[in-house]
Amino acid sequence: MNELVRPRQGRMIAGVCAAIAHRFGWNTTLVRVLTVVAVLFAGLSLWVYLLLWLVIPVER
Repeated sequence: MNELVRPRQGRMIAGVCAAIAHRFGWNTTLVRVLTVVAVLFAGLSLWVYLLLWLVIPVER
């Protein structure tokens, strides 16, 4: 597994979904779709996304 960092390339908004996908070896598009669905059906996930945006460091 890779370390959890937000990539500089290939990110849509903040790179949180790309960071999670790369860390666990998942498809980035799948993680993005699941995040959008979670935000639409459970608003709490938006706060989690924003928190991860602040906590996960940017790739050097």
